[in-house]
Amino acid sequence: MATATGTASAKQPAKGRMQDVLASVVVFLVALPLCMGVAIASGAPPAAGLISGIVGGILVGSIAGAPLLVSGPAAGMVVLVYEVIQQHGLAALGAVVLLSGVIQILAGLARTGIWFRMVSPAVVNGMLAGIGLLIVVSQLHVVFDAKPYAHGLDNVAGLPARFLSVFATGVGVQAAILGLATIAIMMFWEKLRPKSMRLVPGALLAVILVTLAAQLGDMQVNRVQLPDNLLASIQWLTPTSLLSVVSTPSLIVSAFAFAFIASAETLLAAAAVDRMHDGVRSNFDRELFAQGIGNTICGVLGALPMTGVIVRSAANVQAGAVSRLSAILHGAWLLGLALLLPWLLRMMPVSCLAAILVYTGLKMVKPAQMKELAEYGKGTVAVFVITALSIVATDLLTGVAIGVAVSVLRLALRAARLHVNLRPGDKPGTASLRLVGSATFLNIPWIAKVLARVEPGTTLTLDTSRLRHIDHASLVLLQDWARTAPARGCSMVVDWAAVEACTEGGSGQRELAVTTA
Repeated sequence: MATATGTASAKQPAKGRMQDVLASVVVFLVALPLCMGVAIASGAPPAAGLISGIVGGILVGSIAGAPLLVSGPAAGMVVLVYEVIQQHGLAALGAVVLLSGVIQILAGLARTGIWFRMVSPAVVNGMLAGIGLLIVVSQLHVVFDAKPYAHGLDNVAGLPARFLSVFATGVGVQAAILGLATIAIMMFWEKLRPKSMRLVPGALLAVILVTLAAQLGDMQVNRVQLPDNLLASIQWLTPTSLLSVVSTPSLIVSAFAFAFIASAETLLAAAAVDRMHDGVRSNFDRELFAQGIGNTICGVLGALPMTGVIVRSAANVQAGAVSRLSAILHGAWLLGLALLLPWLLRMMPVSCLAAILVYTGLKMVKPAQMKELAEYGKGTVAVFVITALSIVATDLLTGVAIGVAVSVLRLALRAARLHVNLRPGDKPGTASLRLVGSATFLNIPWIAKVLARVEPGTTLTLDTSRLRHIDHASLVLLQDWARTAPARGCSMVVDWAAVEACTEGGSGQRELAVTTA
């Protein structure tokens, strides 16, 4: 009996290891085009994306707090990285990424992982949708083998001219054909993929077919620029670059932005992956610490920042992964291919990778999710839409700040909901003012408007039996009306002690009660 049990337990780990090996191949095939595509979209060399994927797989995968979460360069960071590179150069990127990693390490040690999940889902979804829109409008230019503009609105405004230029001159037509073919293959594969090939990524199939077409047709399009020696392409962080970043306030702000966005995306992805399987739950603080270690190393190597990414992680779970071995091996496959077969990667058309990102960006927008958010009220949808459009119209940080502000304002308005009801009294010359809910400074215009309707010579009774809370501004408004009421022949009947009970600890109301009650 003991022997049978031992044999069964020995077989189970072996089976799990084989599942992880197979899953790692699937994740590797999903990650390969995305690592290079994200790098190109960010204005960085493709090697920078591969290095981040390798570090995210081998290093972060080994110590991650979410065993089935796969880390690497993410589309959600494209906008921030692009802005840093355009404004300060590629040399500054490593220092910014390193600082963001240190911030994440400190946040993980301080056990703040759970706090990163406090941001409203409507804001986070709006942020991802806004980033998706920016990726789409910028990479559409790259699909034509053209360089995108630095700002989102410029990319939107420049698209008509880009289309007209292509039709007029013919420059970029071949690249556009390859890009459209890439999107078409991915769309049809997603809908028509046979069950026996469900683990074959559409992006991989598109890259293979489109690359073959470009090679066989000898198409004159831009192709991936990758050095023969991956190690020689490392942009090592120098002390000079680090000191320059530390002394530049805008780059320090960028480091905090990197840390916040990367952490929020990672922990949201970890929570989503937890819902996909019944295995070990994520340790958010450990995951945050692991991401910090990974980004610190990526900063030293001059690579892209990394996050835990949902697309690769979902593929990992769906492929049957059971442990962190899958994420580690996918990084090893990336390293092996980049070192041994760089010539193969150099065949890939840039427009193909750009088209994959266009498709990914459209997936991030998810118009259908507005219907889901509508179940929680129109205000939730408004926060989502305002955040997304603000990011496109301004920049990522400003857009997220606007989204958070709108979310907080909406919460404040809901918390400060107050019903103000002015009714005639039972006797002539009397009236009753009933306050139901919470009276805050946000309600002052409505309270003042109702008080202005009180006829001269009226004895007004203030009913606060259903008043939950009153702040200082609203209380002062009522006190001022009560004090000046005799000038209009009016008076206010109110139990100021009851009103005082609705404050957060005011003590001056009783003295006023003597003069106005």
